[in-house]
Amino acid sequence: MRPLMLFSALLLGMLGFSGGARAQAEEQALVDRATLTLQEMMGPADNTGDARALLRNARGVLICPRVFRAGFFIGGEFGECILAARGGGGSWSSPAFYSLVGGSFGLQAGLQDAQVISLIMTQKGLNAVLDSQFKFGAEAGLAFATLGRSIQGATTAAVGADIVTIGRSRGLFAGITLDGAVLSANSSAMRAYFGREASARQVVVAMELHNPGSDPLRGALMRLGGPESGGGNSAAPSGGTTQGSAAPGRVQTESLPPASGGRR
Repeated sequence: MRPLMLFSALLLGMLGFSGGARAQAEEQALVDRATLTLQEMMGPADNTGDARALLRNARGVLICPRVFRAGFFIGGEFGECILAARGGGGSWSSPAFYSLVGGSFGLQAGLQDAQVISLIMTQKGLNAVLDSQFKFGAEAGLAFATLGRSIQGATTAAVGADIVTIGRSRGLFAGITLDGAVLSANSSAMRAYFGREASARQVVVAMELHNPGSDPLRGALMRLGGPESGGGNSAAPSGGTTQGSAAPGRVQTESLPPASGGRR
């Protein structure tokens, strides 16, 4: 009887480990897709220089590698996202995990998916996103900017914004709005990725937790958001405390129709 009990305990332990490893692999895949999205949207293309200038001054960045917008009469937006924040010395935190859900009602048809990056420019904006639930376009006192098909001149269009959103659909930059979409922290994803219960603030502000799998993402943030031409050490940075101040203000919003054609 005793050997049977030991075998059962060992089997349950192996199953638990396998389930945990599989869950962590799913979250790592999301972090890897977010890294690729960042590199593609902030890469060497001629019209991304202004976006990198915004990244250099951002307090945090929310990356949604794939946001689905689907609907026939009833529409909605769905996506999994990661949030990272800048720490002391220009280093970046490991990612916190979020889910994006939105809904609308109208005469809609079709399916669209996009890559979305929201640059969080102020501490005020970061604090709002770190709340348990955040609703785009509806948070009192926050200024939002949406950059359209061309993001040249982004530094001018985003003056005074707390959060600046850039979208890319089918490989081309496109107007996208997340107004009404709700962003919620995904505690189960953070538990799987870091191996313990953790809040988004513990991950991105206090930087109490770290997973080496996020080092390529953190290195890309340092490289693309570094001084001048985006240079800087691409090695994974060390953690640090965060600082910053809020700068509320009005903002010019550019929202253009989605670009057609092209390939992702």
